Amino acid sequence: MTAASLEPLTFDPYDYAFHEDPYPTYARLRTEAPLYYNADLDFWALSRHADVTAGFRDNLRLSSANGVSLDPAAWGPHAHRVMSFLAMDDPRHLRMRRLVYKGFTPKRVAEMEDRIRELTRSYLEPALATGSFDWIDEVAGKLPMDVISELMGVPEADRAEIRRLADLVVHREDGVLDVPMAAARASITLITYYAEMVAERRRSRTADLTSALLDAEIDGDTLTDEEIIGFMFLMVVAGNETTTKLLGNALYWSARHPSEYAKVVAEPELVTEWVEETLRYDTSSQIVARCAAVDIDQYGQTIPTGAKVLLLIGSANRDPEVFVDGDSYRIGRADKGGPASFGAGVHFCLGAHLARLEAGVALHEFVSRVRSYEVEHSGIVRVHSTNVRGFAKLPIVVEAS
Repeated sequence: MTAASLEPLTFDPYDYAFHEDPYPTYARLRTEAPLYYNADLDFWALSRHADVTAGFRDNLRLSSANGVSLDPAAWGPHAHRVMSFLAMDDPRHLRMRRLVYKGFTPKRVAEMEDRIRELTRSYLEPALATGSFDWIDEVAGKLPMDVISELMGVPEADRAEIRRLADLVVHREDGVLDVPMAAARASITLITYYAEMVAERRRSRTADLTSALLDAEIDGDTLTDEEIIGFMFLMVVAGNETTTKLLGNALYWSARHPSEYAKVVAEPELVTEWVEETLRYDTSSQIVARCAAVDIDQYGQTIPTGAKVLLLIGSANRDPEVFVDGDSYRIGRADKGGPASFGAGVHFCLGAHLARLEAGVALHEFVSRVRSYEVEHSGIVRVHSTNVRGFAKLPIVVEAS
């Protein structure tokens, strides 16, 4: 037994040291406390793949109505205002999701592929010409927000500021166990911006997603302005930040494993596998919260009604019961095993197809131009968040093909 294993097991999602490398803690949770209780922060946590995926599917006993975030300010019956249908249970959730789907269709997403490629090249080619650049600043931090902004109809002149506000929304201060004031102010600014945009589209429709959501209708039922604004805010947080972090994590881990990157250089069709292994190995969405709708007995303990329950996606995706040598980063691994990265059940991520499309296009454009590259580790800055994992800065030096 090592000295580390003798230390008391503590899991604090706000701890900056945990953010640097959560996986040793996850491994201990799976082994020592598959149902963990944190008395200081008053939450329970499930860490094994079987329990996390079952938790996603158990939408009757594990409610989403109080939101999906551990942060106290983001928890409660008001959560749907910024988390849209993620913070709803059926039938309210199903109604909202069906209406949103009328506008946010697979066809609308698929039609963005050429534009995603065009945007990627517009950021990537000037950056590559310099030989060294920050992947987040120049590409990964721009592309997802600009794709979403283009879908929704945000003018190009406003997009840099929208990206800045979105970064503030998810950032967490060291030692602050809630939403920081800067994040709260950024949220209000974004909601105000989208409210004005919806009002403008009500006066005059365009061909964008915002207008499509205004026109979405099922048997006479339509979305309210508040519901549309909530969905737009959700797209910024869930759609933008997670994809930015996915792109950052992909380059970081492939730089740490150059032989894996070399496989993709030799066979660019492996880009899809590169995306999927990154989603499994170091997913950007690490943790989501639920609320116990009833007492739940598990592992000899009882989760009481009303308790917060965290589903640890990042832990589930490394579970050795499902993934052989799960702590190894292997592009094209045989045991796909069903990562929990996009959830499961009725709340399966509606934007999964868009995230995969963006990441696939961006990484294909990168690998087709870059023979090899290195990360400048001294310049790395990690994002600190209770649920999103990735980088704010990721400087790289490239060798063009």
